[in-house]
Amino acid sequence: MSDLYPIKKALISVSDKTGLKELCTALSSAGVELYSTRGTAKFLQESGLAVTAVESLTQYPEMMDGRVKTLHPRIFGGVLARREMASDMDEAKTHDVPLFDLVVVNLYPFHKYLKT
Repeated sequence: MSDLYPIKKALISVSDKTGLKELCTALSSAGVELYSTRGTAKFLQESGLAVTAVESLTQYPEMMDGRVKTLHPRIFGGVLARREMASDMDEAKTHDVPLFDLVVVNLYPFHKYLKT
């Protein structure tokens, strides 16, 4: 039995989008569903890729200038659900939580936002 499982859904939220188009094109070509935050979704859509905005999952808008966007049970549940635990899978199903197999993230440059 392999410890690997196929990647079906990817959650993507990046500040630095270098190489993102190429990565997501490859993922999409492999049949991976892409989910992302607003700015990343806009970039991917402009690159001709199909993507689902996380706001459509959470039914809650980004806030605090986009710094708060994925802090939601439907997002964290989809990342943290333990596939081998029936109770986690039952809860994910009950709450319609999509299971993310891959997370692509980098943080915005905090130093640019610090007051000196």
